[in-house]
Amino acid sequence: MRVISLFKWLYPGMRVKRWLFLMGVGIVSMAVGAYLAIGLNVVDYLNDAARWLFLKTGQDLSTFSTHLGVALIIAGILAVLYSVFRIVWSISDVLAPNRTEGLSELVYRQRYLSHGQRIVVIGGGTGLGTMLRGLKRYTSNLTAIVTVADDGGSSGRLMREYNVLPPGDIRNCLVALADNEGLMSDLFQYRFEGKGEGLAGHSFGNLLLLAMGAVTGSFDEAIRETSRVLAIRGRVLPSTLEQVGLVAELADGTVMRGESAIGHHPGGNPIHRVSLDPSNVQPLDEALEAIAEADAVIIGPGSVFTSIIPNLLVPGIVDALRTTSARRIYVCNVMTQPGETEGFSAADHVNAIEQHIGKGIIEMALVNIGIPSHEVLERYAEQQAHAVRADFEGLEGMGCHAMAADFLNETDLVRHDPDKLAAAIMEMVA
Repeated sequence: MRVISLFKWLYPGMRVKRWLFLMGVGIVSMAVGAYLAIGLNVVDYLNDAARWLFLKTGQDLSTFSTHLGVALIIAGILAVLYSVFRIVWSISDVLAPNRTEGLSELVYRQRYLSHGQRIVVIGGGTGLGTMLRGLKRYTSNLTAIVTVADDGGSSGRLMREYNVLPPGDIRNCLVALADNEGLMSDLFQYRFEGKGEGLAGHSFGNLLLLAMGAVTGSFDEAIRETSRVLAIRGRVLPSTLEQVGLVAELADGTVMRGESAIGHHPGGNPIHRVSLDPSNVQPLDEALEAIAEADAVIIGPGSVFTSIIPNLLVPGIVDALRTTSARRIYVCNVMTQPGETEGFSAADHVNAIEQHIGKGIIEMALVNIGIPSHEVLERYAEQQAHAVRADFEGLEGMGCHAMAADFLNETDLVRHDPDKLAAAIMEMVA
């Protein structure tokens, strides 16, 4: 069967026969050239020709045969190399017909990046997606562990109506890790418009994950199959496969339930502590294994109380962080968040996390020292949001080494620049 399979390369329309023939010609050319170059004594066999050539040109035939042999060897090598290139190109054009990059870029992505550092990122929201866009240029050994406590918007509606895990943050990470953030990524992020119920407000990616879960029979399998559709560089894992809610106790003792309500509660009454309901959910084994095998674990960026801490509250996650040999790095937010981290410095962000998981887990912190424009700061101030103060002394006092740089990517919104952030992370990991 294998022999028969080999003969299929000779079928019409395979577009390799001509290049196989050229390769054969090249091999024959190299063989003849080597035979001539190493000393074929043509003078003994072609005395008349040799005498005529010497009288007309003064050129000895034996020297001419050596030059001809070298030329044939070079021509043969070029013919073989070109044939191999055309065969590989013809095959890759079938396997990846819609590629926009060159063949070398395709091989680089599949081979070189697969040997990159093993990095686990923990969080949720848009900040996590921003960081993943930068890191995927350095390694494809990425694992994003994402919170499933989101109960707002499209994710919340699907969770309540179909009894599934909220897909929103997972969808964002899948798109961020997509090999080619083009039309398919735009499709996943497309949000239906309209009034009332139905499709209005839902994103296509959320609906696809919902349908994929129904087809495959499980949410984690739905994520794996969707990852193949997007050809992502890495993998995305929920911190748990069980439905879980978020509960917050405010400074005055008020209890709030639901991630969306907690993240948008009015300021002036800080969050004291958050917890999961139920608290005894099971972590995903793949998430624990990824942390154990990682070279670095990145916590954040993202909403401290509603995106980062909920992942860390899943039983087993903190124990895995304490026992891993990976570097544990916290990426501090650029701006404070109304209702969550009003007035917080970088050290306050780390302290809020340690109040929930204990001290000594976060070893390093990446802190932005870039300053947004005055106009942007004024616009954020109207929403009670301000630039996070670095507070290096506070971080060092907590045993957390700080690395500071300008990580800003300022447009209409103040966000981390994915390339700057990824470069700094890879420097710390190395």
